[in-house]
Amino acid sequence: MNILELIQKRYTAKKYNAHKEIPQEKIEALKEILRLSPSSINIQPWKFTFVQNQEVKTKLASVSMHNEEKVNQAKLLVVFSVADDLDAFQEVVDNELPEARRNWYNQIKASKPEADLKTWLSQQVYISLGVALTASVALGLDSTAMEGIESDKYKAILNMSAYKPLFAMAVGYASEDDFNRIETTPKSRRLHENVIETI
Repeated sequence: MNILELIQKRYTAKKYNAHKEIPQEKIEALKEILRLSPSSINIQPWKFTFVQNQEVKTKLASVSMHNEEKVNQAKLLVVFSVADDLDAFQEVVDNELPEARRNWYNQIKASKPEADLKTWLSQQVYISLGVALTASVALGLDSTAMEGIESDKYKAILNMSAYKPLFAMAVGYASEDDFNRIETTPKSRRLHENVIETI
């Protein structure tokens, strides 16, 4: 199946099969795909937390607003977090990035107010979400992107200090009676001519 067919097939799962396990090799592949996600100047200001532990997942579900049921049903929850402690992230930049990229980041950091820098870093994490959603369908998995989480409570449950959860993604196999399946609820997008311009 080519990339266009995969995207045509992909949809947001609203109900998961709580009994169907995800092969671990698919989870490991998704981890590596996320690690390889692109970001501006390859800054990689993220942490991806793969939650398979049911007890932890239940705690996160309880602070996932209208997504509680999906988090409980799905076999995997991926939490996407951004570097929030800029001093701690500076150590990452200094120790893990090559000199040219380090210098580039330091120039950007010097030119932006802290709030703007944090917004820019968060935007990079959203790029990885697009990669993850596409990768999930390519791996034969269903997924749900979820901004509806209580970030501070996620942070406490996951015992994070230097990173801040932005959103999560439920991953698993959709239930046969998921009302949002493509065959039940066809994909709805704006018309090509209204969103694509060719010059």
